[in-house]
Amino acid sequence: MNASSFSRPGRCARCQRPVARCLCSLIPSLQATCPLLILQHHSEARHALNTGRLAYLGVQGAQLWVGEQFEDLEARLAQAQRPVLLFPGPQAQVARALAPQQRPDLIVVPDGTWRKARLILHRNPILQRLPHWVLPQGDVSRYRLRKAPDPQAVSTLEAIVRLMQLMEPERDFSALLRPFEHLIEEQIQAMGLDTYERNYPTSR
Repeated sequence: MNASSFSRPGRCARCQRPVARCLCSLIPSLQATCPLLILQHHSEARHALNTGRLAYLGVQGAQLWVGEQFEDLEARLAQAQRPVLLFPGPQAQVARALAPQQRPDLIVVPDGTWRKARLILHRNPILQRLPHWVLPQGDVSRYRLRKAPDPQAVSTLEAIVRLMQLMEPERDFSALLRPFEHLIEEQIQAMGLDTYERNYPTSR
């Protein structure tokens, strides 16, 4: 299923937000050395933040596939010589800066809750054969509306930004986070600051 399958009346066809709250002016268009393939579980496609789609829109040439089992995945992986999967695993390597000729030529990122991301791996066994990468420890997630059991857990968009920053340390990919931060602030305002601070007392 392609990335445009969830367009709805009254919403921006690109960012899929209500037209009055369109995010497109905040979404950059950045080039990246490593091509990006986001495999988004279909349950994530209608999520209010949908950070996988924000990454897809902000990175030139990125692909966003929505579903659970992807028939074209094997053919897409066959086009790459050094694909990697950004997901934990027993043999996962910590991502680090590499010389240009050693960098992956495809980064595959499952997008969904941990349970749904594991389901994508289960339904697409070819992913298990890819080298697994994990991010080094970094700052706490900016996703202040989520109570994650692991303080190092980050959204899909944040993970992609951190990985790209590692791959190309001379670049600045922080502009990709602008629509994400705007959405968080919008939701905090909608719930009211008192409610936010009561439910997320350690978020600030």
